[in-house]
Amino acid sequence: MDPTDSMDGLRPPRRPRRSGRLRPFGRLRGWGGVSAMAGACVLTASLTLLPLSHTVDEGSQKSAQRIATAVPAQAEECETPEASLEPSGADGPTIQKIKARENRKLIVGVDQNSYRWGYRDPATGKLEGFDIDLARAIAKDILGDPDDIIFRAIPTNQRIGALENGTVDLVVRTMTINCDRIQQVAFSTAYFQAGQQVLAPRNSPVTGYNASLAGKRVCTAEGSTAYEELKKKSYGAVFKDEHDEQASDEDRLTVPNQLDCLVRLQLGEVDAVVTDNALAAGQAAQDPAVELRGKPFTTEYYGVAAKLGNDDLIRRVNKVLVGYRAGGANSPWMTSYKKWLEAGLPGITAPPTARYKNG
Repeated sequence: MDPTDSMDGLRPPRRPRRSGRLRPFGRLRGWGGVSAMAGACVLTASLTLLPLSHTVDEGSQKSAQRIATAVPAQAEECETPEASLEPSGADGPTIQKIKARENRKLIVGVDQNSYRWGYRDPATGKLEGFDIDLARAIAKDILGDPDDIIFRAIPTNQRIGALENGTVDLVVRTMTINCDRIQQVAFSTAYFQAGQQVLAPRNSPVTGYNASLAGKRVCTAEGSTAYEELKKKSYGAVFKDEHDEQASDEDRLTVPNQLDCLVRLQLGEVDAVVTDNALAAGQAAQDPAVELRGKPFTTEYYGVAAKLGNDDLIRRVNKVLVGYRAGGANSPWMTSYKKWLEAGLPGITAPPTARYKNG
């Protein structure tokens, strides 16, 4: 079987098990419920590799000037998990292996159901979004063409596994850099700043990440930072399935993909969702019956992830990000932000500053 035709090494997300009888789709809250359910069904039915096309501003890389904040070596002790390796344009062993492939493609794990980040346009069938733009810029730098890329749709809870078993070279999928994850995968410098926040129906008594969650059913994605935050402090929310993190996990409150939480919310099976506000803003745009509540209660950074030890690839990604940030209001980063994210996340004037390790 051609490697561009399947998700070798990754199982599709488990079909959610629900007790009782499901409400008909007509009971979904808001027009976005139909599109969200359709997106979830697409992902469950077929996780494919999709080489698509896009263009990236070529001149921006030539005029780039690196923005850097030096971070002491003790950042490795997790004082600053978003500190990464110094950028380099050298072709190390990992990059040489990518270039030596018969199909000469970069394989990137992405989402295809996160509106404005990585989603399939229903009119064209193409993957689009902020993360997709960045992935294409990396492919262009390494291989010379933004089309030299294969996208693999990966559930939230399989991002690390996909890197560890070599199913993908990189993950560009709203993946938060944190102290636990830097022990498992290698991260680039931060390319976006986000924070955990509560998503709830407009008529809900839930007001944010606070005591209003007491007794409420809260949905999160397996392996997400939202789930870890609730484990630390839940305010009395019900957020764990009986067999969480086991093979028999019921997938009711903790689900393989974050978008599944929006479907649960629309079906009335949960009362609120905790997730990155960057993702939640896209979901609120899909469904006007839900909205962000309260304020973000964490500060988190998204990074491009690679297999631990593939330092040459991370250095190369960091080199790409130098150019991607450069150019002020006309940088590729700001151009992509204005196109995909500004409507839901207004007021951002620049990407996060790159931070590097010393030594």
